[in-house]
Amino acid sequence: MKEKPDFKVLINHPIHEKEVPDLRESMGWDRRDQDYPVLFQRCNFWVSVHHHDDLIGFGYVSGMGLQHGYMEDIMVHPDYRHLGIGSRIVSTLLEESERYGLEIITLTFDPVHARFYETCGFKISSGGVWRK
Repeated sequence: MKEKPDFKVLINHPIHEKEVPDLRESMGWDRRDQDYPVLFQRCNFWVSVHHHDDLIGFGYVSGMGLQHGYMEDIMVHPDYRHLGIGSRIVSTLLEESERYGLEIITLTFDPVHARFYETCGFKISSGGVWRK
């Protein structure tokens, strides 16, 4: 079993514009460099997880700031998975959502992650996605 690292979970902590694309790439996702720093200006809030000075986890909630928000891009670096970091990101985002006045949070995910989000308190439901 992996040793649990000492990590910090921070809300809206300044992040260098290449850190999230680097994390995305470590997960096998598209870097989407063009999204940063624009995402930080447009989302309601984000959570970053740091081990020493390295970004090892990230997620955010966006929306109009009314009743509903959308949680997206819950990421944990592959070297730090199965240590509870993903759960901490989600729970921190949900706590911040409540403080922000959001009453409904939705997200989309790969079906293989359904159990994870269910244990985080989400009710699994059907939905749809439009993609260009």
